[in-house]
Amino acid sequence: MTAALTPAAHSAYAKRLLLLYLAWWIALAIAPWYRADWALENVLVLVALPILFVTYRLLSRTALTAVFVFMLLHAVGAHYTYAEVPYDAWWSRITGHSLNSMLGLERNHFDRMVHFLYGLLVTPAMIELLDARTVLRGLWRYLIPFTFMAAQAGVYEIIEWAAAEVFGGDLGQAYLGTQGDEWDSQKDSALMIVGALIAIVQVRRKRLRGSAASAPG
Repeated sequence: MTAALTPAAHSAYAKRLLLLYLAWWIALAIAPWYRADWALENVLVLVALPILFVTYRLLSRTALTAVFVFMLLHAVGAHYTYAEVPYDAWWSRITGHSLNSMLGLERNHFDRMVHFLYGLLVTPAMIELLDARTVLRGLWRYLIPFTFMAAQAGVYEIIEWAAAEVFGGDLGQAYLGTQGDEWDSQKDSALMIVGALIAIVQVRRKRLRGSAASAPG
């Protein structure tokens, strides 16, 4: 159980995740498909890693693992560009069938999946950080993290648009990754919000089960 981990064991676990991530990141930093887009995508890493270094002691093992998985996926998207991650080719090589064809998809959906997973995997860490630094009770304990994540969805899409305007050309298009869909920003934001909502419901259910189990019989 996470609660039974000593501070030393927790730090050792976080260190292992960091070393695994750095090895993965270095491997994918070699010859990315579009170096300029890779550099832009890794601005997130430059922001996220210092925050995690300062706050990892406040996060459970589960929350750290979830963020770790998201960061691995982000490194993949940065290497190939989100619009060109060849997951369909990988699936076809393994199964002999096109995943996109099986699901009736007409575009590369790796970016949509990662937007959803950002909400799903990062929200538990946001809840735990707010719990550690603020006093929120009742519905506010979950509403504030949800609105914070929903705000991030909108802010990130604005940042993407601004970067596309500033850099323009192929770099702007690669970073924006709309693939010709005029509603791409709205769909990405919606998926992130849905992921955050699912995460909050799951955290809430887990805490209720824990409270019921610890209640005197």
